[in-house]
Amino acid sequence: MSRGRVVRRPPGFGGTLAAALFACASLTPSLLPRTWLLQGVMGAVTGVIGYGVGATLGALGRSAVAYRPPERARRLAWAVMLGLCAALAAVTLWYSVDWQRDLRELMGMDTRITWYRPVILAVTVALFGVFLLLARCVRLAGRALIGWLDRFVPFYVGHVVGVVAITLAVTVFANDVVFSAFVARMSDVSSVTNRGTYPGVRPPASPQLSGGPGSYVSWQSLGREGRLFTGTATSAAKLRAFSGRRPEQPIRVYVGLDAAATPQAQAALAVKELERAGAFERPVLTVLGTTGTGWVDQHIADALEYMYNGASAMVAVQYSYLPSWVSFLVDREKAAATGRALFEAVRARWALLPPGRRPRLVVSGESLGSYEMEHAFGDLADLVNRADGALFVGPPNANGIWRALTYGRDPGSPVWRPVHDAGRTARFAQGPGDLAAPGGPWPRPRVVYLQNASDPVVWLSPSLLFSKPPWLSGERGPDVNPQMSWFPLVTFWQVLVDMASALSVPSGHGHRYGGNIADGWAAVAPPPGWTAADTARLRALLSGL
Repeated sequence: MSRGRVVRRPPGFGGTLAAALFACASLTPSLLPRTWLLQGVMGAVTGVIGYGVGATLGALGRSAVAYRPPERARRLAWAVMLGLCAALAAVTLWYSVDWQRDLRELMGMDTRITWYRPVILAVTVALFGVFLLLARCVRLAGRALIGWLDRFVPFYVGHVVGVVAITLAVTVFANDVVFSAFVARMSDVSSVTNRGTYPGVRPPASPQLSGGPGSYVSWQSLGREGRLFTGTATSAAKLRAFSGRRPEQPIRVYVGLDAAATPQAQAALAVKELERAGAFERPVLTVLGTTGTGWVDQHIADALEYMYNGASAMVAVQYSYLPSWVSFLVDREKAAATGRALFEAVRARWALLPPGRRPRLVVSGESLGSYEMEHAFGDLADLVNRADGALFVGPPNANGIWRALTYGRDPGSPVWRPVHDAGRTARFAQGPGDLAAPGGPWPRPRVVYLQNASDPVVWLSPSLLFSKPPWLSGERGPDVNPQMSWFPLVTFWQVLVDMASALSVPSGHGHRYGGNIADGWAAVAPPPGWTAADTARLRALLSGL
């Protein structure tokens, strides 16, 4: 077969069939709603994945079975297959808009959506053609290399060496050229962004906020997210309006990536800042994990300040300025090292205080920030032995303690709301009432995980590629579409794409937790005299922010 023929020849039977099935499967509902354009792109990528699977299986079948059907039978098979695929595509395209509306209704979203079925099909087919052409070009290069090797080495040796060489070349190109260039570009862009400041954010006037008067860290060194964190501490007016009493100035300490060279040096500087601000004299001290950019969820910080009427202290350290999903790929070890260094340094200083004068020492973090803080501890027992409680929000599937609790859950409890050891230490919640179950004893210290059943950050896992997840078996979470199905390879890609929409849904769904954070803190570290009515007021306040 000529080299040009490899590129120009029509798609094979097995590849075409699998591509159509995979593309149709991508139209089925996943965890979160998506746009018509995102659906078109997802259909193309999923179709190419299917084509690769089908073409590979077809090649293996042809090599194992020498029989070749008559031309007439092959033409009939093609006609039947194309007809069935066209019918399946039409049906799934037609129902796809209803599936998306059902999912939006389940989350309390507007069901009036724009869903251009013909354009979705056009985008899918056009991009599929581009991706297939690129794959054919790689295949052409492989055939050329194998043909050249066959002139010097035995046939099978040439084929094996050629396949290995092309595979390595594609892998190296994808990782060391494309991905590395992408990360470098993202680093450049993120570095510039890190030097900026959100509109309306000004240096604090209080010495109890990093970047303010007398601070050991400069305002500029805090980075964009650090400036947001210390520059927007809850004001005295807002605290007084909520409590009806005279508030204290909240303490927020933050050490940016540019302030020190190592996580240990950053942690030491953070402890100096805490000492300077008087943080060890407050009733509660929170060690916070940050996401990739250095971001801290304001709901986590604000909720604790409202609860304690400003008599709180919290500290966070930046380990990266890359977007969280990029940091998750390239900076996870640095995140873990930073979390360990910060907690160990803070706890060592805290332990020097007389037991009766120590503040309540708690930890918290959202998303990659929860991953960072979990890695300060070996397991759940270590956590509650060395901290006075923890609130983790939207934990990634890679969190070690979370995985141990979830997959070691008590029999009969669903994976999306697991019960571990009868809920004696750690509990999981999506809504305000979830923390009341199970109804047994719940002594302190307590650990709370807030996780939505529809949060792709929580449920994205490599195991989705080849096995049906337990959260799609049996009883489903309250906001998981009953029509969602698992397909090999496809569901992983769907949930991965859902990450792009994780913050585009109402609070209580996806990766948005909002007012429910009030219930988490009320369970973990309530101040004296705090009531359920106070929690309800705080939940309503946070939901409106």
